[in-house]
Amino acid sequence: MRLLGALLAALVLCLRPACAQVIEFESNGLKYQTLTRSGVTVMFAQLPTHVHQYAIVQVAVSNGAPSPYFIRPEDFTYVRSDGTEVHATPARTVIGMLTQKGSGNDVIKLVTTYEASVYGNAHFKSTNGYEQRREAALAMTSTKLKAAAAASALALVQTKMEPGDTTDGAVFFETDGKPLGPGHMLVRTNTDIFDFISKTQGE
Repeated sequence: MRLLGALLAALVLCLRPACAQVIEFESNGLKYQTLTRSGVTVMFAQLPTHVHQYAIVQVAVSNGAPSPYFIRPEDFTYVRSDGTEVHATPARTVIGMLTQKGSGNDVIKLVTTYEASVYGNAHFKSTNGYEQRREAALAMTSTKLKAAAAASALALVQTKMEPGDTTDGAVFFETDGKPLGPGHMLVRTNTDIFDFISKTQGE
């Protein structure tokens, strides 16, 4: 009877759905976290720079689900260790700001930092992200428009991903130009919740 009980307990554990865990790794000097829900994988890293009042997070998403998946910057919230939440700013707001206040330095900071993170990440190759948007967006000649174009190419916008598609983009958080600080990312899409709280944070 004890053996039967042990076997049943083991069977229950085997049948229980596995809890998705946050995977952490470093690439090109950046610390990434990745999490998979319902076949969709979301990956992000905080970039070591800011533009005006915004902290920047590089995000990559892969749709391994059998149906289309939507992602947008408004899905992202950073929960600080004191419980306060910083919601991502819509891409159009950031682009509008750079149209008014953009400079050549903004272009250099945005492009150089983001390209270093994307091209240095061997864990992710986008099929419909920054690289596909870059050439047309940066064809403008006006300095301010170049800053806006760079943000437009880099920014994660609302995207419909077909099965097998991958995308990437920058998500902007208004922090008065300061780092996001200790905390964790929370991504609420129309179908899933990705809570990037690591095992050490949860203890």
